[in-house]
Amino acid sequence: MNAALFAYPKQAQYGRVLSKNKIYKHAVPSAAIKTLFIEQVEQIVWQFKLAPETINLPAKPAVPEIQIFDVTLKTPALDHEVLRCIDKAIPFPIIFQLLYDQRIQPIATYKRPNEADTAKWVIDGYFSAGWLPEDTIREPLPIALDLQALYEQLLRKLLPLPQRAQEPLKEHVARINQWQGKQNEYQKYQTRLNKEKQFNRKVEINAQVRRLKTELEQLAS
Repeated sequence: MNAALFAYPKQAQYGRVLSKNKIYKHAVPSAAIKTLFIEQVEQIVWQFKLAPETINLPAKPAVPEIQIFDVTLKTPALDHEVLRCIDKAIPFPIIFQLLYDQRIQPIATYKRPNEADTAKWVIDGYFSAGWLPEDTIREPLPIALDLQALYEQLLRKLLPLPQRAQEPLKEHVARINQWQGKQNEYQKYQTRLNKEKQFNRKVEINAQVRRLKTELEQLAS
């Protein structure tokens, strides 16, 4: 069984094709993003609706429902701006399942109501598991007392760093964002170190590399 692929209950099946025009109507994407939809997306299916009436779990203000969307791709890579556009159009947390060449990849952002304006949603970066065979055996849904707790468990399965003891999801995601930022910085310094010829500059850059390596280890532990 794969830790990031779940067997969603039959009674939650929604199974409706979502037209790109309906998404455009609600998200108003730029011409460039519409082009990405045309070039990269074959079909979007609103596959499951996890709600109080379908899985008998109470809603919470931050998670009234959880939607599961299947996105069949024309290309092996999908620009995250496409997912961001769908997330803007649908006012619920979404777990996406990308489908391409008989493989599947779950991916999602930590989507939550804006504290300043609860009519708007905060959409962060996207977290994904690796590509898996489409017929991978799925595990049962995690046990949860409400939809928010369920959503947090589904999302945490996609996060690249483990949760610290009693760490709230918001802090967990913030730590990962910080870790990813430091990773990018670390790679840049490593590239500079490999190109640098001057010994003095090499020593300075190496000190930065060591500092970032320590910070990355602290954030990851």
